[in-house]
Amino acid sequence: MKWILRLFPRVVLITVGEWIRPILKILCSGRKYTDPIDQSRYRIFLGYGHGKNYRKKVLCPGTFSLERHRLLWLYMKNKTDLLDRKLKVLHFAPEPPLLKQFKEIQNWDYTTADLTSPLADLKVDLCHLPFDDQTFDLIMCNHVLEHIENDAQAMRELYRILTITGILIAMVPLNSKSKTTYENPQIKSKKMRKKHFGQYDHVRVYGMDYKIRLEKKGFHVEFINYASELKQSELERYRLDFEEIIPIAIKRV
Repeated sequence: MKWILRLFPRVVLITVGEWIRPILKILCSGRKYTDPIDQSRYRIFLGYGHGKNYRKKVLCPGTFSLERHRLLWLYMKNKTDLLDRKLKVLHFAPEPPLLKQFKEIQNWDYTTADLTSPLADLKVDLCHLPFDDQTFDLIMCNHVLEHIENDAQAMRELYRILTITGILIAMVPLNSKSKTTYENPQIKSKKMRKKHFGQYDHVRVYGMDYKIRLEKKGFHVEFINYASELKQSELERYRLDFEEIIPIAIKRV
């Protein structure tokens, strides 16, 4: 199934997914794997990624969800009351697998934002946000900060617009084997960024000091490894990454 990703790169998957997904859902239907986001079931999951980042059996054919999307949904559903509370929510770079579900939550005042995504309600620069202080109760900003050159400024803006009792969920590709973040602002070309950071539009690889970087901007941060609480059978059925971390940040008071 690698041909699917070669034929349909990520940007195309996002824009034309509404008609591709139903076809793949039928072709790949079965009982071996489950997407917990919508409870759809499949006989196969597809591979995803490029080069050394290619992973087998991680892309859900019917929703295009990846490991991190499914894990976050399970965590929010099973371990929090976020899906049930009345909240003002801001979702940066909205992920298609989660977008549909989040839009259907009646008690959320839900806004999406991004600099380039055609799915977002608002076009905004994360480093210069057009929102008042303490506007949002929940902010989701997943796999975004590794794209931002001035991530410190972006973190300050996220802190500014979060309410005193609010929650920031800011997942990133995290190298759990490294204590420090690897970045080099001199690396500019797409080719070299892919070589050094794993993707042409990434500007760093976060290490475990990602927590410290957020805390320096005023957050209290907890690294949640929810996958470690699940059974092996659940990890396999949902195709989750055992080491995936969900960083939960609140304002330090």
